[in-house]
Amino acid sequence: MRFGKISLAAIAAASLVSAPVMAAAAPAAKSTVASKVKRTAVVRSDENKLSGGSGVVVAVLAAAAVIGGIVIASGGNNNTPTSPR
Repeated sequence: MRFGKISLAAIAAASLVSAPVMAAAAPAAKSTVASKVKRTAVVRSDENKLSGGSGVVVAVLAAAAVIGGIVIASGGNNNTPTSPR
């Protein structure tokens, strides 16, 4: 029973690792329509000027979450003993 579970887990792990590798290595199917289509570049004048700004916001929110977690985990100063002395 234990050997069966271990081998099943190993097969599942191997399939999870090998699936993307096999998909990337597979040759693309040739199509007559797809081979005639050419890609072109698009010039955009309405681009967002705040490139990279969202990374700072995410970093600040992550720092606030870590600090809040530390404050909640530390609790209050409720260190009084519960035994009746």
